[in-house]
Amino acid sequence: MVVLVLVVLGLGFGSFINALVWRIHEQAKKGVGHAKELSILSGRSMCPRCKHRLGFFDLIPIVSWIALRGRCRYCHKAISIQYPLIEVITPVLFIASYVWWPMGLHGIQIAFFVIWLAILIGLIALAVYDSKWQLLPNRIIYPLSAVAALYAIIHIVANPRPLTALVDTILSVLIGGGIFYVLFQVSGGKWIGGGDVKLGWLLGLIAGTAGRSLLLLFLAAILGTLFSLPLLMTKRLSKNSKIPFGPFLIVAIVVVELFGAGILAWYNRI
Repeated sequence: MVVLVLVVLGLGFGSFINALVWRIHEQAKKGVGHAKELSILSGRSMCPRCKHRLGFFDLIPIVSWIALRGRCRYCHKAISIQYPLIEVITPVLFIASYVWWPMGLHGIQIAFFVIWLAILIGLIALAVYDSKWQLLPNRIIYPLSAVAALYAIIHIVANPRPLTALVDTILSVLIGGGIFYVLFQVSGGKWIGGGDVKLGWLLGLIAGTAGRSLLLLFLAAILGTLFSLPLLMTKRLSKNSKIPFGPFLIVAIVVVELFGAGILAWYNRI
């Protein structure tokens, strides 16, 4: 039953993420004069190509895209594979979080899990936005940082040693964002963007300890290298090409949150 609920919620929020990302980008392009029609709360759903308002049968996650063969019902232009892909990824991550949740699901841990799902929604939106436009917008970063701060505060308060947990969280934030901040300042923004610095602070709040924060950066670097090397070898990227680092950080924090304790325990054993 829980899995079914997570599938339904994941499909719905996957569709929401697609709409959120597109509307924030369109608002950034068109300015405040279009804020109402592009509002995620009050704006009507529309085709991203022809802007025609969509009906109920155009908005069923995954099913509508398949039924319409990946094209708009009205202008017949192709609709990006991003839309059904995110609608699949979101429930998959919801279910994976439920299956591999490391802290149990009783009492206060249920609150942690619910907040984690809210964090996941924001992280997926950031990953999509950064992948498409190499930008991590403040309109997602700031609200998500507030949710991450709530997540950290509950962890600290619920910990049997809250002062130790507070120090661990501060160290985690300093490592998660501090290293990026130094790189940003030293390079004048050439090596890493300001959005990555803010994302680093945010993910440090979620990681919660210095060890987990270091693991986060290590995994993100490995993922970035594994992604880039084949493209460099096939000359699809040059040494001067820029790739968004946010998605690698976001994948890494999901791994750390679900499997970080096990990975660190294994590392300490060897």
